[in-house]
Amino acid sequence: ERLDPVYRKLKLPFGQLESMTGITERRWWPPNFMVSAGATLAAEKAILKAGLKVNDIDILIYAGVCRDYIEPATACRVAAELGIKPGATVYDVSNACLGVLNGIIDVANRIELGQISAGLVVTCESAREVNEDSIFQLINDPSLERFKTSIATLTGGSGAAAVLLTSHHLDAEGSHRLIGGVNRCAVEHHDLCRWGLKKLQNAMLEQFVITDAVSVLRYGLSLGAKTWQSFLSELGWAKDLVDKVISHQIGKPHRTSILKELGIKEEKDFPTFPYLGNMGTASLPISTALAEERGFLLSGDQVGLLGIGSGLNCLMMGLKW
Repeated sequence: ERLDPVYRKLKLPFGQLESMTGITERRWWPPNFMVSAGATLAAEKAILKAGLKVNDIDILIYAGVCRDYIEPATACRVAAELGIKPGATVYDVSNACLGVLNGIIDVANRIELGQISAGLVVTCESAREVNEDSIFQLINDPSLERFKTSIATLTGGSGAAAVLLTSHHLDAEGSHRLIGGVNRCAVEHHDLCRWGLKKLQNAMLEQFVITDAVSVLRYGLSLGAKTWQSFLSELGWAKDLVDKVISHQIGKPHRTSILKELGIKEEKDFPTFPYLGNMGTASLPISTALAEERGFLLSGDQVGLLGIGSGLNCLMMGLKW
């Protein structure tokens, strides 16, 4: 409804975003919501579910694109709210939509090295602010070019997630085993999706998000296909023996294209984008949690987590459910 004057000016049919992306709804946090608060709630839920105590956590990584401030690390506020022990390692990781998967690798490696027994990766993304800015800019400059570069932004949703990793001796009932994974990059395409601040003539700062969605899909498919082949080879898995996959949630065209490119049947994937939108770093872990809650992931399943982020970077991870 707020974009109605833009649709009229550009002679676009109402419901264009839903038609193009397959996203019918998504969530926003309340106004002025601190992302550290969402990450803290998710962390508390993860620790409780695992039957552990806060003092068991040796490292806490905040991996969201959205942060409370540029400095200090948002992880510090989350750690303070949880009451993390003084000897714990606390820091942020930033890598577009791959932050949580990168954080998982960091924690897993520390466990494998025998440095820690348990670590927590948390994130919280808020789409309200950047959506509000994009709507404001579109209303003030209703050009077709601005609409095209705003589509990815306007499909963004909000959410928070936490992933708890432990060594074998701390395994809780219902835990799942991380087998391994691979990553590949195509950093020559780092300009395709950008989010930041630009200085205006009056010395004010304006938020901007620019996404070349067509090119992101094109080059992302190529990178995804190469990563998938390396993933299967590294884990020694045959494609047909991958029982389920959870892919990063962007929209219908991307999901259809990537599954076709990788030769994965749609029924093996668990989509959440129609009702949650693209929640950035929170999309893949939340989709995985919902897939378990709704009985999609079964004990013994070989599961592939398929992540991709601006940069371009791709990371695929295998789990034994």
